[in-house]
Amino acid sequence: MEATDLKPGQNLAHLLPPSWRSDIQKWYAEDTPSFDWAGFVVGEEEQEAILWGKSGGVLAGVPFFDEVFKQVDCSVEWLMPEGSVVPDNSKTKVAVVRGKARQLLLGERVALNTLARCSGIASVSRRFRDAARAEGWKGTIAGTRKTTPGFRLVEKYGMMVGGVDPHRHDLSSMVMLKDNHIWATGSITSAVQTVRRVAGFSLLVNVECQNVQEADEAIAAGANIVMLDNFAESDLHSAAKQLKDKWRGKREFLVETSGGIVEGSFKGRLGPEWDNICPQTWSDLGVVLERLWTNDGSPFSIYFCSLDVDILSTSAVHQSCPHVDFSLKIQPKKA
Repeated sequence: MEATDLKPGQNLAHLLPPSWRSDIQKWYAEDTPSFDWAGFVVGEEEQEAILWGKSGGVLAGVPFFDEVFKQVDCSVEWLMPEGSVVPDNSKTKVAVVRGKARQLLLGERVALNTLARCSGIASVSRRFRDAARAEGWKGTIAGTRKTTPGFRLVEKYGMMVGGVDPHRHDLSSMVMLKDNHIWATGSITSAVQTVRRVAGFSLLVNVECQNVQEADEAIAAGANIVMLDNFAESDLHSAAKQLKDKWRGKREFLVETSGGIVEGSFKGRLGPEWDNICPQTWSDLGVVLERLWTNDGSPFSIYFCSLDVDILSTSAVHQSCPHVDFSLKIQPKKA
């Protein structure tokens, strides 16, 4: 879900826990641990500052920006809603911030850093989501837990504004058994059964698998999700189909793909390529397909979206994302 998918009265900011505001106090403590020398120069005259968007991207992080300034007694008037797109190659007025000059500058860098980072993540997340939708894929694009320490809430929020699933928020919100858990326990079956005894029925169990045999064992042991980690595209779709066919009507589970997924080259994870499709697959469905060609006679690269892969998770939606550039400028007083 993204901001534009919300129903009237719904607001992603309402998902934030009551404790999040204390994080902003820590950001201020980091940025101004002692005297504010430059703030002494400008004084406390009431001023107005314009928030300018200077590079294209999805606007995200509004509640954090608001609270940064609220804690120094400033107010924010937004001229664009969260989730909207700031145009590229232009200077766009995004918001107006009002308050005392010293307080405006005290919050400036803390607020801008947060907004730039959150908007950058939302922008990349939106591109991933849109690319998958353009291919007709109905599955879930998700982030990961590989977030910046102390900044996870902001980064997960940016993913949601961008329209992707934030995945598990922490070690307590879902059980994920990875290779180290399996090796330390001795087997997938033992690991799943052991954790299920303590985690109970209410938590999903996700097992990272290196091959079809491991995934098969995980499903038999009661896993809710099997993560086919670092599978080549052709192997991924073959494995997912094999598992879904074998367990259909016997077990309910989801197939997740992860590992090495980057923007611009992940379409093959959504479905198999034409050349890798067995013709019998389509004749069984009663579908007649003709080979498509470009005008110069070379074949198209054609992908068919898989119904067997449910989740595509990648840290590319939140790690190393370019920030969206914003600036905050106090308006000169008219003589």
